[in-house]
Amino acid sequence: MLRVDLSTPECGGPVVAALRGELDAAAVADVETALAAAAARGSWVVADLAGLEFIDCSGMAALARVREQARQAGGDLLLAAAQEQVLRLLILTRLIGIFSVHPSAGQAAAAAGGSHRALAPVAGAFVVNV
Repeated sequence: MLRVDLSTPECGGPVVAALRGELDAAAVADVETALAAAAARGSWVVADLAGLEFIDCSGMAALARVREQARQAGGDLLLAAAQEQVLRLLILTRLIGIFSVHPSAGQAAAAAGGSHRALAPVAGAFVVNV
């Protein structure tokens, strides 16, 4: 079961999406829809992964698609607080060089709006329950 809490930006800040649980093939469509809606508005989106216990390749692919959509709309998708399993999959899929990965959601939010990239991998408005 996956829970996604989306917080709307204050004073033009990024949308923060806190993912909790497991992002797998069963949950990917709803999560991608929720994140893509924020990204389509040209918003910067921070995916707070601190509570994400598991992600599979379909989840990674969804994040990559949302990132591309956000960038086309003038924003970006930044990853924050990725746990060991998520970092491992980012490395194995070679997506670690594509995403901007930050140690915390606060640091990712502070970096939003610029072309910031983490130097090395580091360890609501509405709610979607999947």
